[in-house]
Amino acid sequence: MTQGAKVRTEIRFVLNDREMRLPDVGADDTLLDFLRIDQRLTGTKEGCAEGDCGACTVLVGRLTPEGLRYEVVNACIRFLASLDGCHVVTIEYLGGPNGRLSPVQQAMVAHHGSQCGFCTPGIVMSLYALWMEHERPTVPQVEVALQGNLCRCTGYAPIIRAAQAVTDYGSATAEHLTTERDAVTAKLQGMRDGARVEVAKDESRAILPADVDDLAAVLETEPNATIIAGSTDVGLWVTKFLKRISPAVFVGHLEGLKSIEVNEDAVTFGAGVTYTEAQDVIAQYYPHLSDYWDRIAGWQVRNMGTIGGNIANGSPIGDTPPVLIALGASITLRKGEVRRVLRLEDFFVAYGKQDRADGEFVESISVPRLICGYHAAYKISKRREEDISSVAVGMTVQVDAGVITKAVLAFGGMAATPKRAALAEAAMIGQPWSEAALLAAAAKLPEDFQPLDDMRASAAYRMKVAQNLFQRFWLEQSGAEAQLIAEGL
Repeated sequence: MTQGAKVRTEIRFVLNDREMRLPDVGADDTLLDFLRIDQRLTGTKEGCAEGDCGACTVLVGRLTPEGLRYEVVNACIRFLASLDGCHVVTIEYLGGPNGRLSPVQQAMVAHHGSQCGFCTPGIVMSLYALWMEHERPTVPQVEVALQGNLCRCTGYAPIIRAAQAVTDYGSATAEHLTTERDAVTAKLQGMRDGARVEVAKDESRAILPADVDDLAAVLETEPNATIIAGSTDVGLWVTKFLKRISPAVFVGHLEGLKSIEVNEDAVTFGAGVTYTEAQDVIAQYYPHLSDYWDRIAGWQVRNMGTIGGNIANGSPIGDTPPVLIALGASITLRKGEVRRVLRLEDFFVAYGKQDRADGEFVESISVPRLICGYHAAYKISKRREEDISSVAVGMTVQVDAGVITKAVLAFGGMAATPKRAALAEAAMIGQPWSEAALLAAAAKLPEDFQPLDDMRASAAYRMKVAQNLFQRFWLEQSGAEAQLIAEGL
């Protein structure tokens, strides 16, 4: 924002069919509380309050360069201030006049997809979003869409049958979000004024910079502010720990942080690119990460969470740092007009500490294009989907004339930070590409790491799993695994 430019002091968005203008918004006000308490839209439920169960699922439409895009999100950890310029759609808006059910709701009734019903509104919202993209979804597509929706009593078989039958009860082209798309787009465009937004309630302040340059300016003034992109981590600070986050600077709306640039050498992701926005590019240029990417949380969280946020929070169990370190990623940090680039592995200094000065922010992440060699990514967790990693691993091994010439083995959950296994790597260099070389490297892991010991996994379990992954890597990369499967072993 240039000097003297406009500052707006209200949040503007569309809620179902109503325009909202809210001047009194605190940094930690959640969308769920606004819907249930202020607006009495109680179809949206509160379950886990951490983005795990999906009972609070709503749709949020936002303007993108490709047009108006709707995504399912968790209202419990989505902050109200972040919705400026968006269209929020709740379960109450899906039906027609006189209480008519939407086709998704009709399919759920017809296929007995609900018992106690507490989870049902969130499931309906997820299936509605899926239906808008795929009128006849496959079972795998339905399963991915429901990763973030927990149902404890009905069982997923009737829900999946309902998802595949929705079009039997109506056409997506006749639904609100299709017929009103142009009108909603016009409303949202009318709310755009290029201004910085500053709102507050009591002592809690929220700031939405006008653009990335304005973000840099804001952080020079507020160097200790909480930077919030997708709020999939910070949201829990509020709902679980009642932590104060004011002043909070929201960046999820900044298109300048959402670019994806591909050249001959690397793919560069803006720090605000969400997991969902990155997914197609990841599948194209880093195919070994495709399955791994689908296991990052659930659909709602992947729509909100960002690559930059996952890096910047410095968690030792973050999903993306180990696999990106293994690919040789670097990040660009910015403070004011000054930028600096460092290797991703060097960003993590100690538990809770990163090489980032006050007022500095992660602007982009650059990942080298895949080079020849062997690559793998593994995530070990208690649940296959929608769970935090116990151990996350990225592996890159280059072989020349049958000899290992380079090894990058990066681990999460094994130390206070995401970290490379330096001694295990050294044990591999110069050795023949063989199972014996990988097992010898695995034997070095206890010298590289003293794993975390917590409620997700014991230190002994983490070490054993991490060592076993070396053999898995060999079996996969050597083709032995395929042979074992073919032989029924």
